[in-house]
Amino acid sequence: MGGSRAQVNKSHKTRFASKSSRNVHKVSSKDKSRIGKPDRNVIKGARAARLQRNKMMREQKRDALLKEKRASSGSNSPPRVIVLFGLSRSVDLSALEQDLLKLLSADGIGVVFPAVASPEYKLRATVLKAPHGDLLACMEMAKVADLIAFVTSANSSSEDDCYIDAFGSHCLSIFRALGLPSTAVLIRDLPSELKKKNDSKKVCTSSLASEFPEDCKFYPADTKDELHKFLWLFKEQRLSVPHWRNQRPYLMAQKVDMLADNSISGKCTLLLSGYIHARSLSVNQLVHITGAGDFQLSKIELLKDPCPLNVRKGGDLMESDDMNEAQVISCLTPDPMKQEPLLVENVPDPLAGEQTWPTEAEMAEAERNQEERKLKRKTLPKGTSEYQAAWIVEESDADVSESENEEDDGMVLDEGENAFNGQGRRDEFELDDDQASLSLESDGETDTQSMMMDGENLTKEQLEDEIRKIKEAHAEDEEFPDEVDTPLDVPARKRFAKYRGLKSFRTSSWDPKESLPQEYARIFAFDNFRRTQKHVLSRAREMEQNIDESIPAGSYARLHVREVPVSVANKLNLVTKTMPVILCGLMQHESKISVLHFSLKKHDSYTAPIKAKEEMLFNLGFRQFVARPIFSSDSFNADKQKMERFLHPGRFSVASIYAPISFPPLPLIALKIKDDTSSATVAAVGSLRSIDPDRIILKKIILTGYPQRVSKLKATVRYMFHNPEDVTWFKPVEVWSKCGRRGRIKEPVGTHGAMKCILNGVLQQHDTVCMSLFKRTYPKWPEKWFPMTDA
Repeated sequence: MGGSRAQVNKSHKTRFASKSSRNVHKVSSKDKSRIGKPDRNVIKGARAARLQRNKMMREQKRDALLKEKRASSGSNSPPRVIVLFGLSRSVDLSALEQDLLKLLSADGIGVVFPAVASPEYKLRATVLKAPHGDLLACMEMAKVADLIAFVTSANSSSEDDCYIDAFGSHCLSIFRALGLPSTAVLIRDLPSELKKKNDSKKVCTSSLASEFPEDCKFYPADTKDELHKFLWLFKEQRLSVPHWRNQRPYLMAQKVDMLADNSISGKCTLLLSGYIHARSLSVNQLVHITGAGDFQLSKIELLKDPCPLNVRKGGDLMESDDMNEAQVISCLTPDPMKQEPLLVENVPDPLAGEQTWPTEAEMAEAERNQEERKLKRKTLPKGTSEYQAAWIVEESDADVSESENEEDDGMVLDEGENAFNGQGRRDEFELDDDQASLSLESDGETDTQSMMMDGENLTKEQLEDEIRKIKEAHAEDEEFPDEVDTPLDVPARKRFAKYRGLKSFRTSSWDPKESLPQEYARIFAFDNFRRTQKHVLSRAREMEQNIDESIPAGSYARLHVREVPVSVANKLNLVTKTMPVILCGLMQHESKISVLHFSLKKHDSYTAPIKAKEEMLFNLGFRQFVARPIFSSDSFNADKQKMERFLHPGRFSVASIYAPISFPPLPLIALKIKDDTSSATVAAVGSLRSIDPDRIILKKIILTGYPQRVSKLKATVRYMFHNPEDVTWFKPVEVWSKCGRRGRIKEPVGTHGAMKCILNGVLQQHDTVCMSLFKRTYPKWPEKWFPMTDA
């Protein structure tokens, strides 16, 4: 009975396993020691370890934050710098400055201009008032500010003025480019009535909120209680500063003195007293004074803090009142073996380019090779010298007829793909070439010669007028701004001797070490910039940890800057009346000159054209120097970049200059100095990109000619050159037309520079024949490096 439909019941399972099944899984007592913990215990241990690690990380962050907060508000930290900036001219900053100083120095104790110590708030601060209309002073104050307090008036919107005027908006955009520190907005002149006061504050806040960061707070600042609340919140606030400011130590001078240096005429020792910010300053490192240049330190004196947070009564109070007799705690002098040398330019070796005289064996071998080339060569272009023939390469006897397409003297045509479009039409094109040449020589020879004779009878003035008329007829085409005119009185082979043709701008090779200018013998270059930067940063950390050679951050010190020109020191004394004098420490190699590249964009407020190689004032971080940049495109798919004659608005370009080395990241503000040197205008903003003297920047020019007679694939072109020798010289370079034709020069025609060209299509009569030439360009060496130094 059974079958496929038979019922099958489940087998009976007992509650207890049998002995045989238990023995299968039984483990002997010897193997029990080898068995590890269960997986669930391992999981519990991993989870506990992970929780413990996260707890330790939280505690470390909390301790670091607490340490930073204590350091920023303690007696060992430098006074916080508060910069009051008026968003409009109608704001009265003097009254606000006096109100803040009265609150900070309620008992009149601990006031040392410009630093103020307040035991009530447990805060030390320096209050600076930015002069409205002075762009340079506002920029220098923003570089050292721990807090920028933007001040506006609630009554500004009722008149033609607004909460922020043109200068305030302009400076705010500059502060953003530099990197904004902690910010706050103080609102003055609010109504006394509570409802009107709140409404006016809301209107002001909504109008200005889009101009500032999201964490920026708005405070009313009319009464003493409102300023008290602001200072208390400022004391508890964790300040944020741009990253580039924490990379180097800097000092804002509170006192500037001079000591005559009898050993060197025209030089002096400059004494700058102030607090060290950000990092420890080593006596062996170089320093930069903004606008004055790079110098060495002869001595650092650690002085007793003239503005202590907790002032004791008695003798200490009397000592703190006398700033002229500062007490010297310790003195550091540089070690001649460790001190960074003040090396700016490389000393060129006049014998570096000298070549040794060849031996007799080398000369004999060269003569044999020359004879072999002469035997192999069967045909040469007309007018080719022996030197020119050495540049022409013949691969085989079958390529002798193509020798006119090879390289010529002074013009290098790089190897690449075929110049004509389509490989399938190459044989047909060569056949049409021969047929077209035969038809031209037989049928149109008389007409061409007659037209050439007509052109030769023209005078120079008549020829210029005719060329001008033809160019005016083609003036509608503005897609080729690189077009230049071939001079009539100078041969093109001399005028454009430094230019060469390129088969492909992207793939053709260009040696970065070829034909370098004399300035390149005076600059420095890195084999590996990234590796050098890493090494320099680690060396700076080691120098900072050496307490025997450095002054820690927060200390009050007097720096002795050696060999400062007397004229520069006098200018610095005058500058202190309007803006702070800033000194920053330099890393290794940062005084040497190299080629720096910046990512630059024209500022929206600057409408005048910015031409290449114009003198500009570059503010790079704390440093300030004069430069004459060239602009280039920024393409990542080629090792060559095209030079731009102007800095175009609305997009970024790369600006290349000769300048002292600086390690990124650093912000850049490029200023255009006016003729009277009394004021400056922001022309462009950007940042430091790289340091690379091997970056190839090519200047492109386009020579144009116009068809005179067209016959199939051949065309007679005139006015590109004015003598047949130039046609022969530029013969290896490819020609192209604005309508998309490509070709080459066949031969010169006549005696006035006309030429016969072979193209890959029929040339239109209204078309223009062009030739692209390139040469490498370099920045302009400035006449002086720093604005305060003499040329």
